[in-house]
Amino acid sequence: MSTVNDTKLNSATFLLSGVPGQEDINLCISVSFCLLYVISIVGNSVILFIIKKDPSLHEPMYIFLSMLAISDLGLSIVTMPTMLGIFLFNSRVISFNACFAQLFFIHSLQCIESSILLLMAFDRFIAIRYPLRYNSVLTLPRIAKMGLGCVLRGVVVILPLPLLLKQYQYCRDNILFHSYCLNQEVMKMACSDIRVNIILGLFTKLLTMGMDSLLIFLSYVMILKTVLSVASHAECLRALNTCVSHLCAVLLFYTPDISLVVMYRFGSSSPHMLQIVLGYICLFVPPLMNPIVYSVKSKHLRARIIRMFIE
Repeated sequence: MSTVNDTKLNSATFLLSGVPGQEDINLCISVSFCLLYVISIVGNSVILFIIKKDPSLHEPMYIFLSMLAISDLGLSIVTMPTMLGIFLFNSRVISFNACFAQLFFIHSLQCIESSILLLMAFDRFIAIRYPLRYNSVLTLPRIAKMGLGCVLRGVVVILPLPLLLKQYQYCRDNILFHSYCLNQEVMKMACSDIRVNIILGLFTKLLTMGMDSLLIFLSYVMILKTVLSVASHAECLRALNTCVSHLCAVLLFYTPDISLVVMYRFGSSSPHMLQIVLGYICLFVPPLMNPIVYSVKSKHLRARIIRMFIE
């Protein structure tokens, strides 16, 4: 009877993992993760609250920042149940449907965040290269359409991945190495031919993060070209200073994600622990650091935050 039950469990569920070999310090890990989640959620919520309440911050740059904060909040909320469930309650079982849903939201939110970072690069490009046309180009209706486009792009591009995974047969142990579901890992658990999913996953990455990162790079090439043509050294530094926080956000987002993708696609012999650590970095670092970076670098935002806590 036990064997039959185990077979049914494996055919209907995945088993998530925490940090292999570190089970004896699960309590310390859970406290650390809880703290990271609290900081991320509070930090992004404060950013959203201040931008909403202060009319002087209803500018394109801060509206794009609020979009970034919403995507970071969504990413934290989507991963929190399984992550804390493992480390606090040792709850490792997740159903196929729940796993596919989490996989869809994680990848679509990452795609949306990538699109928002591209829009923020476009914002800086217009502000520096065409400052007199800035307000006429980035109007509120146009920004709203851009935001809606980011959401639709993330949903349409990512939706085929879980739909394909749902059609496969899973007859292996179904033990995932992360505390959440990722397309790259779930598809390897299938006993069916997954070549279509591999090609589609690679195409999706190239179409979204690959294209976005290339366009962000090109926009900064144009920005640098414009800035270097400015005669005044002080004006040059002032213009570049407005891009620092965005560049930090780009590096924090793309560096671990691209490393993880390369490791999954071409580094099959790489240590699983390194993949796990990079996976946690992808999920925790951008939502945690983006509010901090922008609060430190934006004088107006920093002043509003200080005033909110002092008053």
